[in-house]
Formats: sequence, C-alpha cells, structure tokens
Amino acid sequence: MSNDFLNVFLHEMKTNVNGFIAVAVTEIESGLSFGNLTVDPSFDPELAAAYNLEVVKAKLSAVKALNLNQDIEDILITLSNQIHIIDISPNKKFMIYLAADASKANLGMTRAILRKHKADVEKNLA
Repeated sequence: MSNDFLNVFLHEMKTNVNGFIAVAVTEIESGLSFGNLTVDPSFDPELAAAYNLEVVKAKLSAVKALNLNQDIEDILITLSNQIHIIDISPNKKFMIYLAADASKANLGMTRAILRKHKADVEKNLA
C-alpha cells in the first residue's frame, strides 16, 4: 500500500467524520496493521482493531457455517458514548475500524464515508 494513499485516507477519515476518535486499517487473515490514526492519545486504535478482528473472524465464520451466502457490509458496536464501526472490504481481506464520539457522529454519514472509501482501500492494498 502506498504510504501517500494511506496517509490521505487516514486524514480524510479524521477530517470528514464528525466526532472522530480513531481509525485503523488491518488485514483480516494475518492481523497486520497497515496504519492507524487517533486524536485521543489514550485510545490505541491498533489494539482496538486487534481485539475487534476477533469479532470479524467470528462473524465471517458464522455467516459461512450458516450458509447464508451474504456479505458483511459492516459491524456496528454502540457503546454508551462511542460508536465503533468495522467495515469489511468487498474481498473480505481487509477491515477498517473506526471509533467516533456518539454525541457528535452522524451514523448514516459515517457509514457512507466508509462505504465510499473501502473499495479504494482494497484496491491500494492489493
């Protein structure tokens, strides 16, 4: 992945997502972190992505075991004051983990921003 693309992507998330806290891009199979960014020094997006990777792997396994023939578009985790969105690339190789302040974030807009960029992430990671 181009460092230029990654830096632009991470900063676009920071700039365009209201209530932005953190973002991380991770390869699902290996757990390799391609990059992350946070505005809160006490929030470790790489560690959060690593834990949430287990959620993604479990859900992908469940979808397969249930023979649902469906793709996971995203996973939403709502905490008392934050939203965490895990967006999965169309080829199921990468995930984008994003955390935002629930009182400032617009869930629909945030999901739309992630959807807009996930194909570019996949294309530039290949």
